Amino acid sequence: MRFATEYLWFDTAQKREYINITERVREVVRKSGIREGMVLVSAMHITAGVYVNDAESGLIQDIDKWLEQLAPFDAHYRHHRTGETNGDAHLKSLLVHHEVIVPVTAGDLDFGPWQQVYYAEFDGRRKKRVIIKVMGE
Repeated sequence: MRFATEYLWFDTAQKREYINITERVREVVRKSGIREGMVLVSAMHITAGVYVNDAESGLIQDIDKWLEQLAPFDAHYRHHRTGETNGDAHLKSLLVHHEVIVPVTAGDLDFGPWQQVYYAEFDGRRKKRVIIKVMGE
């Protein structure tokens, strides 16, 4: 079995952003030379996430609204007693999760017809990263 690892860096302009990283993940898979296996895509920060979903119009706004309803900003989170004000970002990350695994077949991402990989930032405006680890033969 062979492995390839690359990192993506993000410095978002907004506190919350959703970035389609499918083509960047696909390029790492192609460069790896691995034909059969899997790729792990994982946010390396506890206030961000990675997910697979559709790139359809309006969906990101719906996801953002849903997450804000489930984990809204609240000045009274206990976590804020530490001096941080990103308690909601930690909760949103739990809902989205921090990583996905995508099959690799014939040297490419083996998705359903509409699936895409997204990086979700919930406490942006500072440098963060994602690890992409391709594993296989």
